[in-house]
This record gives sequence, structure tokens and C-alpha cells, in this order.
Amino acid sequence: MNRQQEFVLRTLEERDIRFVRLWFTDVLGYLKSVAVAPAELEAAFAEGIGFDGSAIEGFARVHESDMLAQPDPTTFQVLPWRNEPHGTARMYCDILMPDGSPSYADPRNVLKRQLSRASDLGFTFYTHPEIEFYLLKKKPEYGEFPEPNDDGGYFDHTPHNSAHDFRRNAIMMLEDMGISVEFSHHEGGPGQQEIDLRYADALTTADNIMTFRLVMKEVALEQGIYATFMPKPFTEFPGSGMHTHMSLFEGDRNAFYEPGAEYQLSKIGRGFIAGVLRHAAEITAVCNQFVNSYKRLWDNAAASAGAGGEAPAYVCWGHNNRSALVRVPMYKPRKGNSTRIEFRSLDSACNPYLAFAVVLAAGLKGIEEGYELPPGAADDVWALTDAERRALGITPLPQSLDEALRAMENSELVAEALGEHVFDFFLRNKKAEWQAYRRQVTPYELQRYLPTL
Repeated sequence: MNRQQEFVLRTLEERDIRFVRLWFTDVLGYLKSVAVAPAELEAAFAEGIGFDGSAIEGFARVHESDMLAQPDPTTFQVLPWRNEPHGTARMYCDILMPDGSPSYADPRNVLKRQLSRASDLGFTFYTHPEIEFYLLKKKPEYGEFPEPNDDGGYFDHTPHNSAHDFRRNAIMMLEDMGISVEFSHHEGGPGQQEIDLRYADALTTADNIMTFRLVMKEVALEQGIYATFMPKPFTEFPGSGMHTHMSLFEGDRNAFYEPGAEYQLSKIGRGFIAGVLRHAAEITAVCNQFVNSYKRLWDNAAASAGAGGEAPAYVCWGHNNRSALVRVPMYKPRKGNSTRIEFRSLDSACNPYLAFAVVLAAGLKGIEEGYELPPGAADDVWALTDAERRALGITPLPQSLDEALRAMENSELVAEALGEHVFDFFLRNKKAEWQAYRRQVTPYELQRYLPTL
């Protein structure tokens, strides 16, 4: 038993922890949990906890269903839930096959494989997400429309406002769990919030995002409201994204930083951007995995009104250009380690393990293959005409889940990054989602056509 495992067992005893929740995610990014008694944890560290993998979305077929969940002691945290009668802790798990090998279906392992590939090249991948979501007055019943919890706008601050209280309580709970928050504020839509997590390595960030989403829902429930990470719950208000700042480090040195270069951006940084741009269409289905995600990306009406241009729809990059898919933020003098890129298409409902894995794979491909970075976009890309965009070589992102899946289906890069099993399951599941969506007769159609046809 290693020192971290000993620390976990000692903490359970000292703090009278009665339950330990072992967490992992399925291929679609939904959090799964099994509770074990502290007395069983030593065996769980050594051998894992057996479960039926065929009952988890995308994990295994019936004839190969036996799997093991092995807790990662470095992720141990006591849960600060106020409604728990006894102390409860959690750890994330790595999913193993019966022979102890990593599961091909575990999203956490998918990301670990890409991080290992980056490590072989001498890099550590760091990420910093800006997570947007909406607070609603209640969870809508079937057929009901959502109602925002407040009427606030961007950066609004009203004393004793419920959103202000929510963010304060949520941040305190995150900090209690060792998750550092950098910024928080009211976003542009009524009821819309943004909380930014501090920079961390990508695996820690992905774990933190999964915890974050649960914490937001727990705090909302305590206040009698509902938190949703649906990418576009309102037609008339902006969608919720997860703009993510990214960088590669070689030890303590930022590999994206080169003094004196344009925007202080190194050849490695330029190659990373070029890789992300070249493979952008292929990775979009993983970064924006729901039918609703494309209502956010292609919110033309909101963008033209100045309300929704935060969501990128075209493949380009720019310096401090918030209409671009990849933005290079303004350089801070004497702070070379702050040089980074911001990838803006991610939405806050994605599976962060898979999304970070495919973005990293695309960036590393650009570095390894020496992709040439095209000229940056200086203008508001939304404001250009189609002809002007074509003249600049700016292509659109997929405009629907169906289009994104077609691009992904032919991608060797995504197939390699996800592995054959996850790649095939993801495509099958999302194609079924698209077909189910296409069959629906929507309220829009009924309201527009039924009275006149």
C-alpha cells in the first residue's frame, strides 16, 4: 500500500467517514457512483470493485461484462454535502478489465492515453475552463418551458440577489473540495452564470469539471432552484459554452512562449493551433455531442444582434478575437508562462475526458507533422459575408450533429484518439439521437403550420 492510500484510510478513521462514493463516467459523460464502506476500501485499492459493465452506456457487451472500478487515491475528497447524516467522501476510479489492464471503454483512460503520448514528446497539457450554465426557477416538467431564476445581465451585481448568493455558496463548496476558482460572475442571459476554474493538468481539470457539475446541481437544489448545463435552453438568450484555455509545458517552461515572436507564440504553439484548426470539423461531434449543441454554435440571430457571438461557428484563429474558434489572448509582459490559446467551441455539457483527448490529439498532430498556421482573422468573422470568408479560406464548423458525425466518421485522428470501441459506440449512439430528433414534430412546426395548413 502506498502513502496516498494510507492517508485516505487514516482520514476515513479520523473523520468518522461512513461512506465512500466511487465515481466514474460512462462514454457519454454521465457520472456514475457506487458507495462502499470504509472497511472495504483497502481491498478496493488492491483489487478494484467488480460491476456489470454491460449495464453502463458504452462500456461492454453482455458476454464481456465483468469490469473493475479501482479508486484513485489522489482524487480523494470529503464531500461537503449539508444533508448527509454521516461523513461521506469520494474518489474517482479507473476502470479495469478482469485481468487488471485498463478498460478500452473508460473515458478517463482515453484521456490518460493522450496525456501519455504528450508526455512521450516532453509535454504536460494544462487547461483552464470557463464554465457557463443557467439557473432556472424549477426543473421543467415534460412539455414545460424553462424559466430563468433572475433577470440579470453580464457582470450584473445586485445585493442579496439569489444568483450572487448561489455563486458564493457554490464557490465555498468547491473550495472545500480542493477545487480552486479563479473568477465568477453573472453571464449575459437572464439566470446565466459563469464560474472559471483555476489552471490544472488536463486530467485533474476533467475530474474537477465532473465534480463542478454535480456541486452546481446540489447547491441549486438546496436553494430550491435548478441548474442546467444544456447548451441552448432558450431560443432568445445566449447558449452556455465552456471556453477552455490551453497550454503545453516542458517541465516548468511554457512551450507556447517564445520571446519576440508574434504574440509571443512559439513554433510549438503555432503548430498546436494549426492542428486544432485542420481537424476542427472532425472533433466537433465530441466537443459538441448533443443535437442542442448546434443551436448554440449557429445562433446567427443572436450573433447579429450582438448577443450571441461568443459561440464560434467558423474555423479560424485570431489574436484577442472572440469570434474565432481559437483565440490567442493578449500577452502579459514579463509573464511568459501566461501565453496560451483559448479553444471556444466546447460546450459545458460535453464529456471533458473525451473532449480534451481529441483536442490534444489534434494539437499534437499539428506539432508532429509541422502544420503551417494560416493567417489569423482580424475581423468579426460573424460580420463577414460568405464570399469574404471563402476568400480568406475560413470554413464553417458542422452545422448539425448529423454533419459533425459525418466528419468524425471519416477521421483517423479521432478513431485513434478514442480507440475503436469508444469511437464506434459514440457514433452509433449519436446517430440514434439524430434519428430520434429528426422524427420529432416540434412545437415550432405545430405553431407555424397547423393553423394554416
